[in-house]
Amino acid sequence: MDGELFPRERTLIAPGAVHVPDWLGAGRQGELLAACRAWARPPAGLRTVRTPGGGVMTARQVCLGLHWYPYGYARTVVDGDGAPVKPMPGWLAELGREAVAAAYADVPELPDLPDLPALPDSPDPAAAYDIALINFYDGDSRMGMHRDAEEKSAAPVVSLSLGDTCVFRFGNTASRGRPYRDVELRSGDLFVFGGESRLAYHGVPKVLPGTGPRDLGLTGRLNITLRVGGLG
Repeated sequence: MDGELFPRERTLIAPGAVHVPDWLGAGRQGELLAACRAWARPPAGLRTVRTPGGGVMTARQVCLGLHWYPYGYARTVVDGDGAPVKPMPGWLAELGREAVAAAYADVPELPDLPDLPALPDSPDPAAAYDIALINFYDGDSRMGMHRDAEEKSAAPVVSLSLGDTCVFRFGNTASRGRPYRDVELRSGDLFVFGGESRLAYHGVPKVLPGTGPRDLGLTGRLNITLRVGGLG
């Protein structure tokens, strides 16, 4: 938001969980949105996710690198059109490593982070970000409290926001209930969680329609989540 009295600052939300406001500039947001629109087209495009119990996720999703379905990974869209999943672009994997470096730079409370993905000056393909989940939220979409637990790597999860602002609820590792903290994520914001917060429950209880940047040209919210699978 332009003209705020107090600029938003990088904040440690929980051990290993960091919010970096306005990390993506307007130009980078536009480039990422254009890429998301291309990835959303079939085959292996945007789909409605159904849980084994018959529930339907209100946020629609497309995956890169490996296809996530409740609750595992596959190389084809096993719960959709059956097409091979689209590849994970190298530039997006690199963005994930840059995001981790930006979030954790000079954070004194930073815990030990096993399997930290390789940074640009120390490439290690085995530790590269190799999975992306792109979720599209309209004004009525929500995401219940859940953990990102299907990966074998303990590398941090990277979350990027585009479009409308949301309330992001970041909880604890023991249950879906309290204690948790609500964080406002706006377009361009970065959120990274690893270390002892890697398996924390989190969700999106609310999207605020009409709050995204007008120049971006997106109605709704896109969340790009980057992960290291460690799945071979």
